[in-house]
Amino acid sequence: MNRFLVIICLLLTAFACKSPEARRPISAKSGSFIDQSVERNKNLINKERAVFETIMAKDSVTDYIASNSGFWYYYQTKAADSLLTPEFGDIVTYNYTIKDINETVIYSQADLKQQTYIMDKQELFTGLREGLKLMREGETVTFLFPSQKAYGYYGDENKIGTNVPLICEVSLIDIKTTEPN
Repeated sequence: MNRFLVIICLLLTAFACKSPEARRPISAKSGSFIDQSVERNKNLINKERAVFETIMAKDSVTDYIASNSGFWYYYQTKAADSLLTPEFGDIVTYNYTIKDINETVIYSQADLKQQTYIMDKQELFTGLREGLKLMREGETVTFLFPSQKAYGYYGDENKIGTNVPLICEVSLIDIKTTEPN
């Protein structure tokens, strides 16, 4: 009889532990938000490119160079005697000014003070980081950065708003190379 009760208890326990059925979602979401975001970003890129192309077309005396990184630049002062460009870990000293696309100064060189940056080891907005790598000591370069290469969607949380393309005048003062370990 004990054996019979044990078997019945085991059977009741086994059948009483039925797992609950999975609930179906009320509504399935499509990728429409992502699709809209992609389309919005494509439109923004095209709009900013058109603005920069207009700026460059109006300035017929300046030779603008298109970088492989998605921005444009030209040399105000070119250093013919130096071949050294900053590399990973090098310490660069530079001054710069940030303007909007109407050439209105957002941050002057006096506001920003002289900067020291360890290449690729500190935070710096993408365009400026990539732009510094193109420069040599003693050069002054003007960069046209689309918003995604500048401060992007978030801005700088101060004077630069959302999705603002920038014009930056940068003077590279010094490069201190670091020896590989």
